[in-house]
Amino acid sequence: MKKNIFITGLPGVGKTTLIQKVLSQIPSDISCSGFFTNELRESGIRVGFGITTLTGQKGILSHKNFRTKQRVGRYGVDVAGFENLILPLLHSERTRIYVIDEIGKMECFSKKFCQKMAELLDSDTPVFGSIALKGKGFIREVKSRSDVEIVEVTPKNRDGLVTTLVQRIMKIL
Repeated sequence: MKKNIFITGLPGVGKTTLIQKVLSQIPSDISCSGFFTNELRESGIRVGFGITTLTGQKGILSHKNFRTKQRVGRYGVDVAGFENLILPLLHSERTRIYVIDEIGKMECFSKKFCQKMAELLDSDTPVFGSIALKGKGFIREVKSRSDVEIVEVTPKNRDGLVTTLVQRIMKIL
């Protein structure tokens, strides 16, 4: 049985919302660790992407005003800030499931994050998250693993996936 589940789909299809809905139905005594990404908007215009940990810590992953070598489109990526916020969350002995939203181009600028994700995927603790629909390198590696299930989210199937994903996760645990 595949113990790691990643959802994928077009930008804006509702992947983060789906993960949040699934998590809300996981019993509270099951320890989860990880993060969500979100758009940062100013006057209704997207200016970057933020990160919020499951414990409520916040950071900025990318911003149009960041002047960094690591760029995706018009956004500079703060790799060090991402690593400082996220890496400590990814090795807790009490964690029963890791929540990773998402493995995408920006996150993959961090070699340390990719190394840690490979370790988590190899571990006994399941990973539930989202992954870019398209991508090379580490994104492709994760998608091709035999212990990873990829579920594509569409506007038609996303609401029905909540119950299915909760059932699969509870079966893995």
